[in-house]
Amino acid sequence: MDKLVAVITDGNLRGLADELQTLVGEEVELRWPSGLEQTRAALADADAIVGGRFDAELACVAPRLRLVQVSGAGTDGVDRTALGPDVVLANTYHHEDAMAEYAIWAAIGLRRGLPTADAQLREQRWTSPAQDPGLPLPLSLAGARVGLYGFGHVGERAWRAFASFGSLGAAVTGRGSVDAAEHGLQWAGGPDELLRLCAESDILLVSPPLTAETRGAVGAAEIDVLGPDGILINVARGPVVDDRALYEALRDHRLGAAAIDVWYNYPPPGTRSGAPASLPFADLDNILMTPHISGVARATFEGRISDIAANLLALRAGRPLINLTT
Repeated sequence: MDKLVAVITDGNLRGLADELQTLVGEEVELRWPSGLEQTRAALADADAIVGGRFDAELACVAPRLRLVQVSGAGTDGVDRTALGPDVVLANTYHHEDAMAEYAIWAAIGLRRGLPTADAQLREQRWTSPAQDPGLPLPLSLAGARVGLYGFGHVGERAWRAFASFGSLGAAVTGRGSVDAAEHGLQWAGGPDELLRLCAESDILLVSPPLTAETRGAVGAAEIDVLGPDGILINVARGPVVDDRALYEALRDHRLGAAAIDVWYNYPPPGTRSGAPASLPFADLDNILMTPHISGVARATFEGRISDIAANLLALRAGRPLINLTT
């Protein structure tokens, strides 16, 4: 039996290249192209591609392709119309712990004003009620009302973390099928209750997949009811939150603060620079900006390469694959 050829385009996996090769053994040839041209060339006789993006341009140079293995959870970077009739699509997870940690870090930092305290102490200014009795006492997570827009792997794991600090929770999901009592939530509902969720939350964690229904779902109305003390954390996809509504609310302090890990623009493949949005979010002093790293941790990718290896070996052997998406 010939080797199976897999093209790896996700740079996050390069640090685990040896581990992935060990998992698949000599039965799979792994190719690690840099840039679009190398990727196109590598796909000429490839059976699988592993990464976050796939489109018609790549499909037309991959006549032998049988598997598009997304190296994360989101499949919004895959043009499903470009998948041939014999090509299957799979994804993987394992990011929920790291993203829950990010959500807790961001919520604590913003709720207690830690970025401001850090910046001002670097200028020898002490931002503390001990030195300035006029400052309000910062808030902890105990008793905080956490709104969970999305309650999949990430939302559910993050909620367990928030709950351990004594937070209160409610959730809105696309299907509205979450059992609130089972998860210790105050209530759970469907998309028609998103505005209510925002109005009743101190912290809104955004984690649904990007779909036609979720694109722009968090807009001006939802952000406004979060209010000047509210915090928005987006670990889903940038366009789930309307960029202009978010920017203007932060700029005008109609929204208290935000932590944004997912963006509206990304650098071209093989480059490391570029503005994350067309609006000047970097000029704001009430936002934490991170470059799509909330789920990036060694444990995340160790779990993912295990799934990826299992699917590559299954594809070669003609066995059923895991995590297939429809």
